[in-house]
Amino acid sequence: MARLILLRHGQSAWNLENRFTGWTDVDLSPAGEAEALAAARLIRDEGLDFSVCHTSMLTRAIRTLHLVQQELDRLWTPVRKHWRLNERHYGALQGLDKRETAARHGEDQVFVWRRSYDVPPPVIAPDDPKHPVHDPRYADVPPDVLPCGESLEATVARVLPYWYDAIAPDLMAGRDVLVAAHGNSLRALVMHLDGLDREDVSRLDIPTGLPRLYELDAALRPVSYRYLGDPAEAEERARAVAAQGRLEKN
Repeated sequence: MARLILLRHGQSAWNLENRFTGWTDVDLSPAGEAEALAAARLIRDEGLDFSVCHTSMLTRAIRTLHLVQQELDRLWTPVRKHWRLNERHYGALQGLDKRETAARHGEDQVFVWRRSYDVPPPVIAPDDPKHPVHDPRYADVPPDVLPCGESLEATVARVLPYWYDAIAPDLMAGRDVLVAAHGNSLRALVMHLDGLDREDVSRLDIPTGLPRLYELDAALRPVSYRYLGDPAEAEERARAVAAQGRLEKN
């Protein structure tokens, strides 16, 4: 039976500031570093190990994975980095404060941008310096496939080829796999694994820094899945994710 651990990176500096991050490359906050180390201890306490790791091209996910490997004395474990595991690209919203954006455009509009399945945010132009075509880490990626603003639907379409081409073959080969990625790229994987529809996945909140363990059968269908650690803490962290972008009520 293959085992798959999905881990959303620890709190980032822009998570802390409640900003839309997307493909902007920000580092972990001190709390995010602590979350990564705590995730490693949960993995160790369960007696779990992994043979190969997958992560995105963004620092916050890479550093989360590195901290987990370091804590578990697994820095030698092979790591595969790929842009398809990057966070959803939030287009022109990237860098904006979520509550300020809600105050300007209305909570309902921000909710649609954040949580609808098929509505993208306002996009950025290819000549915008913040477009990924200008980032050297994507120099080998065809420019026409790099996003300028994605819906969750587009993120799912971008992530799933990597599942089929890279993660699934590792699992089919009998390797236990750790994927350290982002809220929306992991939502894409959970949608596929759990057979969620577009409404279900739009309501799904993935907490930072808590490993989600899957046991998979020979056809890579889930036999079981759960967050490691205290279920109440997982629910509390998921509620914190859901609350982002809401205006304070007097």
